[in-house]
Amino acid sequence: MSRSQISTEEQWAIFQTLHPIYTALVREFVIEVPACPVEPDAAPALGKATSWLQQVDAEIQVHQLRQFLQTTPLASEPVLRALLTHHIHKPVKAGSDRDKIDFLLVQYFSLCAPSGLEEADVDLDYVMQVLEPVLGVQQAKLPDWLAPLETLIQQASRCRRLSELLHSGTLEQGRKFKSQCGDRFYDPGAMAAFARFSFMIRRIFFRLMHDDLNAIQDGSRELERRGKHTVDCRRAQFSAEEPTSRLRMICQSWKVMFHAEYSSGQPLRMLVDLRAAVDDALKGGARKAPTAARAAAVSSESGGGAKR
Repeated sequence: MSRSQISTEEQWAIFQTLHPIYTALVREFVIEVPACPVEPDAAPALGKATSWLQQVDAEIQVHQLRQFLQTTPLASEPVLRALLTHHIHKPVKAGSDRDKIDFLLVQYFSLCAPSGLEEADVDLDYVMQVLEPVLGVQQAKLPDWLAPLETLIQQASRCRRLSELLHSGTLEQGRKFKSQCGDRFYDPGAMAAFARFSFMIRRIFFRLMHDDLNAIQDGSRELERRGKHTVDCRRAQFSAEEPTSRLRMICQSWKVMFHAEYSSGQPLRMLVDLRAAVDDALKGGARKAPTAARAAAVSSESGGGAKR
């Protein structure tokens, strides 16, 4: 796909939609780029407008875009559609553009699909229907080379705890597969398939994460009922006598923090270890479970460890 496939009028409409979004991004993350040299109503200067958007693109990281769009009221359907059209039709794309497109497609699907959508309903045909405004009409047939995505979804769906998902290697395998597919990622059918994969993995991740957070909260209350008000949480990099009331406060704050980004490194390993510590306390501390970091290292040595 190239920008020449978009008419001048469409390109200008995209700039007018994205100008306030990019201005807000520059301000929020204190990005050092020159002020936009073009006013939103100065249509003849389209080249300068496009160049400015690309300057901001080069500085904005995918995690910043994710954080901004998941917390701003500006992230409407027209804005997400304009962002997707802008990135998909770039004549030259970097790896960061691929990651942004992947995130934006999931964000667009999540916004446009009805709430309470059952997992069984999220087949490729349905995802393509929802993404049609940005990807066009596609045949709902998964190319053979994308078959591993379905295998990874099934692998993730069998996980019963967050620790299983993190140590299964599923998240890392998905990221590696996406990076290795090269320009094939930008085939509309492939983008729809990756959007479905990312949406399903994100849904599984959040379900398991909330299960762990709820288990810590429920476990801390049960410990208090038994007269125990502290837990040895050193494996999770907390104190040897962490108050149960504080554990519940931590869980509430993490629910907000983890909403912005899944599979995000050390805090998740701490969450896994914190649940293990509470589980051990409930069992009387008879079993000393390995820390998530140690388990990840062992899994990595055997060839199946998740990085994050």
